[in-house]
Amino acid sequence: MDCRERILSNDYYDVITDFPFNVERQDEFDLCFVTIDNQYSLIYVNREGVQNLEENFFEYQRIPKLYAPMQEAFDSYDWYVSGILSAQRPPLNLDGSGVVICIPDSGIDYRNPAFLDENGQTRILAIWDQTIQTGTPPENFPYGSLYTREDINRALESEDPYDIVPTRDETGHGTQMAGIACGYVENKYVGSAPRAQLVIIKLKEAKEYLREFYLIANGAVAYQENDILAALAFGDTYAQIFRRPVVSCLGVGTNQGDHNGSSVLSRYLNQLALRRSRAVVVCGGNEGNAGHHYQGQLRNPGDAGARLREEVELRIEEGVTGFVLEFWGNSPDIYTVEVETPGGERAAASPLQLQQSITYPFIYDNTVLTVDSEFVESSSGEQLMLFRLENPTPGVWTFRVTARGAVYNGTFHMWLPVSSFLGRLAYFLEPNPFVTLTEPGMTREVITTSTYNAGDNSFYLNSGRGFTRSGAVKPELAAPGVNVSTLQGKNTGSSLAAALTAGAVALLFQWAVIEGNNEVVETREIKNYLIRGAGRESDEEYPDRQWGYGTLDLYTVFERLRG
Repeated sequence: MDCRERILSNDYYDVITDFPFNVERQDEFDLCFVTIDNQYSLIYVNREGVQNLEENFFEYQRIPKLYAPMQEAFDSYDWYVSGILSAQRPPLNLDGSGVVICIPDSGIDYRNPAFLDENGQTRILAIWDQTIQTGTPPENFPYGSLYTREDINRALESEDPYDIVPTRDETGHGTQMAGIACGYVENKYVGSAPRAQLVIIKLKEAKEYLREFYLIANGAVAYQENDILAALAFGDTYAQIFRRPVVSCLGVGTNQGDHNGSSVLSRYLNQLALRRSRAVVVCGGNEGNAGHHYQGQLRNPGDAGARLREEVELRIEEGVTGFVLEFWGNSPDIYTVEVETPGGERAAASPLQLQQSITYPFIYDNTVLTVDSEFVESSSGEQLMLFRLENPTPGVWTFRVTARGAVYNGTFHMWLPVSSFLGRLAYFLEPNPFVTLTEPGMTREVITTSTYNAGDNSFYLNSGRGFTRSGAVKPELAAPGVNVSTLQGKNTGSSLAAALTAGAVALLFQWAVIEGNNEVVETREIKNYLIRGAGRESDEEYPDRQWGYGTLDLYTVFERLRG
């Protein structure tokens, strides 16, 4: 079996490492590997003889997390609000020339006139479709099919384009993001970067064993962390310092992870963002009003509001087939959790080992609870417990959180999966709407956007909100993302806000790199240009958990530079 087959096969586990893979050990196992860079590798190993994910717990950061598109179904928007059209006019005349926008998502409708130049040629440099295995894959990435600009132009001239370039965007999400980043709605140019070029990666959907492990709802779109890593690394190959900057835009998110930017994807994005001529824009998700985050605080006897135990109530509606709930406890405290079913049965989870997995079958409830725990999770250093509930009984579940010994910090957080992964309603009865940015929106060096309605200047109720779990400022900016006109009608979601911001960043990159005003700029500088130009209300305090440092306003960036 070749490497491509292993990568695609459900019989092979996907493992992410943050250290170079030892090539000499490859012959010891039935596996293959893909090198992302000199630190990160992706390994695909035969499941036979390897511990079962459903019964044993691999180190948390090695298992790919699953990400969902951050768009909601809503069937006006004024592009002037973000200062983009003003930057298009004299004397700036910015149009994204020389800049590449990389979008890993659901693919693209490459035949849409929005992605053609004035000569009818495609503005897409490449499409890597990870789902099609009949073509030639990109160099160093042995799966999927790569279609070059020349391939796409030949297809456009053909009577049957899909005979030459068979890639399609079945959901339309990637096409909408690309259209917004390039400033097209309903096939009319209205802003952003019409002359920017595109690198598109159509992500393959998650393997079935991972969907089963995380209990993802049937029909939910889910992408794997390792495929996103590979997509970003591929897009980065199109960057040329001083000559062709690349803006990477992510419109996907997850509630998995410590919400502090410690995941492998977050750490790789940090590396990418700090490279010259690169910028990374990430959406903040739509989980702010979902009731999927709980924040607790334990205190020692004698302290104000002393509480050594806290009861967390979780409501599960009919029809929920299962999910994985994550508990993160701040160091140096040690937490235990007792779970009580709606029928009154109890199970206690205690971190007695560095790493353990315990399954609790209940007698009166037709639910199987598996608790996977890491006393010190390797990427964050914090205590982690995963509560995996299969076929949970509808009703109110109670999680009693207790600190073992003295309390030093006392803060803990719990997150349910993103809404699309649940399928039906499950929510905390006393949720906390903050620290609800989806990952990798908590990544330190990237530009993270929340979402607001430009029609009435109101914050979008469902938008993710900051700050990070440790209190670092995220998001940096709020961008329009409500009832946005796209190539496929009006839609709402944080992914659209991120795409709009990516288009603004492309224009700023053109001014800085292509026109020679700051040729060695990277994400940190781009971010601070945008922060200095952000729109702020006089009666608000900034940075704010919802608005960050204010609303996206590209033109004011140049006004600040001039004045």
